[in-house]
Amino acid sequence: MAALRSKEAVAVRRRDEGEGVSGGAPGPPGPAGDDVRLPGRDAERDRARATDLITEGIQGAGPAEVPGRLCAVAVKLLPVTGASVSLRSDGMPVQLTASNEQAAHVAEIQATLGDGPCMEAAHTGAPVLAGDLDGDRDVGRWPVFAQQATEAGVRAVYSIPLGSDNVCVGTLDLCSDTPGELTNGELSTARLVAGVMTVALMALPREEENGLSGNGPWLSGLVGDHDEVYQAVGMIMVQLGVGADEALARLRGHAFAHGRTALEVAHEVVSHRKRFGRDR
Repeated sequence: MAALRSKEAVAVRRRDEGEGVSGGAPGPPGPAGDDVRLPGRDAERDRARATDLITEGIQGAGPAEVPGRLCAVAVKLLPVTGASVSLRSDGMPVQLTASNEQAAHVAEIQATLGDGPCMEAAHTGAPVLAGDLDGDRDVGRWPVFAQQATEAGVRAVYSIPLGSDNVCVGTLDLCSDTPGELTNGELSTARLVAGVMTVALMALPREEENGLSGNGPWLSGLVGDHDEVYQAVGMIMVQLGVGADEALARLRGHAFAHGRTALEVAHEVVSHRKRFGRDR
């Protein structure tokens, strides 16, 4: 990663600075011979600053710490208030880490509903940008998610796929408490963070490397409590005599109907405090 370091330290532009993608309005004229700030040069400086902060942010981190560190870096680099990483696994995103409770909650809302920007980004393999969750466009796309996200104080969500052009392994999800669109430069920075995140995730040990069967969630040991979701789905399959997709749908449906997250209901199923009956 040493090659990513740069001696330049120009702050990444933010939306509220009034600069467009190509830079802001020219300032007062300087002495003859001063360099003119060209759009291309601004982009190069922004990228240099981003790579420098990414490198500093993950320096000395163990493999399992890198995703969390990168979420924190994303919040520093971009006009967002939170960031999370979710892995794509068997129809339900599995949250790996988040920069704060709000970002974690937004990720859980999408996992519970099976709907939202991160689900669409994982399906299409392209960034999905919801700049105003109170606006007609985003409400029309995800009406229930938009309502629950805004109730949690989130007004914008930007989901960037992780992986390659052919395979999406998850999403980097960014949230903001104020509405607004990302500039081209900010989207480029988000893609850069997602690219480094992808490399970090692919470098982590997989289950088969740890002598395990390889039948469980990807990235053994990092998904934590979300292992219980898979256990709960298996128990519901037995209780109802249904397949995995139906069991997951019933888990999500019960969570939504009772204002809970899928993870919270899974805890109750695994601890035998909740049982699904055929007549429910």
